Amino acid sequence: MALNMTEVAGAQTQGAPASGIVEIAEHLRRSSVLIGGGRGGRGGSGVIWETSANKGVIITNAHLVKDRRAYVTLRDGQTSEGRVTSLDARSDLAALTIETGGLPVATIGDSDTLRVGELVFAVGNPLGLVGALAVGIVHVSGKQWIGVDVRLAPGNSGGMLADAEGHVVGINSMIANGLALAVPSNAVERFLARDARPQLGIKIRALPMTRDGSDALGLLVFDVQSGSVAEK
Repeated sequence: MALNMTEVAGAQTQGAPASGIVEIAEHLRRSSVLIGGGRGGRGGSGVIWETSANKGVIITNAHLVKDRRAYVTLRDGQTSEGRVTSLDARSDLAALTIETGGLPVATIGDSDTLRVGELVFAVGNPLGLVGALAVGIVHVSGKQWIGVDVRLAPGNSGGMLADAEGHVVGINSMIANGLALAVPSNAVERFLARDARPQLGIKIRALPMTRDGSDALGLLVFDVQSGSVAEK
């Protein structure tokens, strides 16, 4: 679905109702979810990124899912327990899988084409307000962050940033110096592609040691990912 905001703006100048913006908002809200952190976790937002017949992939912020699991509530009120399948604390991204298929996935846009001055929408769940919409413009757009003058509150973390055609171009992450910072959609795609490769599921550190009187190099395993091949 692609709604042209130029046409919407033209309709408004002729006195027509701003139904185009309402349609965009409704389209985006269908793909937005509420993230509950579970045991002591903080609540936030997420985006339905992919779906199949029996599962869905939700993208959110890594800082919302420290327990490796989180409850995901869909727009229709259905709640499922999501399992973290990929996590990158540096980029503040996490992918959760829920055992529910046929979900209304978001239309993903190309964040590299986003321009300074473009109108954007943020959808999330700030302060318990489910599916709230905020509007702003792009201040800066880069490979790592998109800076937008959108007012975000606690609960917006992990929610979508969309362009004027309803394409998701980022995942809202934090506020810095009054600007909302979002992870670009292309960075999310790279995150998913990287973690699609087979992984053992351990974190290791090189450790100098002595073996049979000679210097050697060992590997210290200091973390085993839950549900990974290494754990099994």
